[in-house]
Amino acid sequence: MSALRYPADGVLFDLDGTLLDTIADLAEGANRMLAELGRPRRSLAEIHSFVGKGFPNLVRRCLTEDASATEAEIEAALPVFRRHYGAVNGSHTRIYPGVLDTLEILRAQGRRLAVVTNKAEAFTFPLLERMGLVAYFGAVVAGDTLPVKKPDPAMLFHGCELLGVAANRSVMIGDSANDALAARAAGMPVLLVSYGYSEGMPVDSIDCDGLLSTALEALDRLQPL
Repeated sequence: MSALRYPADGVLFDLDGTLLDTIADLAEGANRMLAELGRPRRSLAEIHSFVGKGFPNLVRRCLTEDASATEAEIEAALPVFRRHYGAVNGSHTRIYPGVLDTLEILRAQGRRLAVVTNKAEAFTFPLLERMGLVAYFGAVVAGDTLPVKKPDPAMLFHGCELLGVAANRSVMIGDSANDALAARAAGMPVLLVSYGYSEGMPVDSIDCDGLLSTALEALDRLQPL
């Protein structure tokens, strides 16, 4: 039986772990922060599992896995991380295979595209520009665009509003439960890539409408316009 195909005037993409493999830069920024604070380094695998709910959560998890950091220490560490990550943002990031071709085809089909990410705006736009992706997107909703972050569906509704498309004629493509929960609450289908971060959770255990081994597979899940 063939997979369901969804109407999609708009396609919303998560950023880290979906379009871009940013883990090397995030780990470098985090470990520079930890070194400055006199704390032990974290492995790439640990930091990989910390990504998904924005920088405050990443910093908190880097500092509190041993339950020794106070709230004040976490608050003080956040600007340290931002400074170090800002210095390396995009340095070792790579575009996942198939992403550029997917964006080109979707744009040629006349679909409206947006990025909806929990990454702060000050890092999202420079990263998209550095990686040559910014021109593909008619809207970017970052982690501090609204007072809330994914899994709150408000971010997805805002992205659709900026694109001028209806939420029920849009599809979310992400890599984690944050993306799936936000899409479910927004009433839109959600496809998850199997190669992303997913906060250490097996991606095939997350309620979604399909798993993608490459971004290109999304093309077969969308109805023609």
